Amino acid sequence: MSERGRGPDLSRGEFGLLILGLVGRREMYGYEIVAQLRATTDGVVDLPEGTVYPALRRLERDGLIAGRWVEMAEGTPRRRYYRLTTAGEHALAVGREEWLRFKAAADSVLGS
Repeated sequence: MSERGRGPDLSRGEFGLLILGLVGRREMYGYEIVAQLRATTDGVVDLPEGTVYPALRRLERDGLIAGRWVEMAEGTPRRRYYRLTTAGEHALAVGREEWLRFKAAADSVLGS
């Protein structure tokens, strides 16, 4: 359990799956992913940027997401937007199935 009492701590693979799930909805840039994780989960999943950016690099290195730089308005830093690759779509589908199986098993033990 987490020290914050918000729920179990996520493993690297689990928050990678959450990132794939968000990027699977639409292209997003790094900080937007952090904000969407917080907003979508009502703050239960609140990963620091220092965790998300290495995960994005790992997912990109593994070929699950692809990034592209987008120039912003003058004086604003460019942003790297990420989208799922075909391999990422497959990994998300498999990960979702595995998560649902795990959730069903945990619900049967913990009660739902």
